[in-house]
Amino acid sequence: MAKFHRKLSHDWRVFFSALLAGAPAVVVAMCFLWFGEYTSKVQWTLTLLVVGFWLGFSAAVRERVVRPLQTMANLLSALREGDFSIRARGARHDEPLGEVYAEINTLGNVLQEQRLGALEATALLRTVMEEIDVAVFAFDAGETLRLVNRAGQELLAAPAERILGRSATELGLKECLTGSDARILAATRFVGGTGRWGMRRPSFREGGLPHTLVVIADLSQALREEELQAWQRLVRVLGHEPNNSLAPIKSIAGSLGSALRREPRPADWEADLRSGLEIIKSRAEGLGRFTQAYARLAKLPLPSFSPAEVAPLIRRVA
Repeated sequence: MAKFHRKLSHDWRVFFSALLAGAPAVVVAMCFLWFGEYTSKVQWTLTLLVVGFWLGFSAAVRERVVRPLQTMANLLSALREGDFSIRARGARHDEPLGEVYAEINTLGNVLQEQRLGALEATALLRTVMEEIDVAVFAFDAGETLRLVNRAGQELLAAPAERILGRSATELGLKECLTGSDARILAATRFVGGTGRWGMRRPSFREGGLPHTLVVIADLSQALREEELQAWQRLVRVLGHEPNNSLAPIKSIAGSLGSALRREPRPADWEADLRSGLEIIKSRAEGLGRFTQAYARLAKLPLPSFSPAEVAPLIRRVA
């Protein structure tokens, strides 16, 4: 019996439940009818009426339960297929069925807003991907190219139709998928451009599968601007510091020249001459040390990173 009950669908269980609910009344009515003093015509007529109403109302109860469930199934199917324009009638908050309809309509509104937001975000992302001056490549776990933007196509000098679905080795981007995640590609040459390239390699998931995003940017312009700023700062320093030494040298040299041309010369002109020459010598030596310090600065080796004890340094500074 339990196995038979499990095989029955929900609508038939509702139908049999309605039959069972009315069965006691039908049995009592049949007992009074067939054991009473009635003619056969009356007994059969009333029996047909009672049984007909019993089966009819049970079928009506089944239909009353099944029809809203079919409506809800159609609404949910439409939402699953992306049709958010269909709404249920009879959405009310003062009855259980109306509350279900109201919640389905609310769900449709929320999904419609989310879909609109997703479409707008996707359109914005596509616009940004096409307009940025940075090459973007997306590779799947098999190192096959799945996405490329306009700058990436220009870097490889090939349209997307020719490079999508090809491996990183065929595209000459195998180096970008190995090594450090962020570095400068000093020895890499691309068909569509030359220069110094900076590369970053973040990871993301799409459809639950891992993907690798390779972002390549041309650093030439930025490096040129930084080098220009560095040279400008260096020229300002080199123009300021020598002037600090040359100005007193020029002033003292002029004063000594005037003293030598004066007739008769002062009695202490030799002492003034020795003092002025000492000042000129001191300023010249300072200027020489300044230029030598900058020469040593240009020859400094590259820094090497290693672990260090921070506590002694903090204690010494404190």
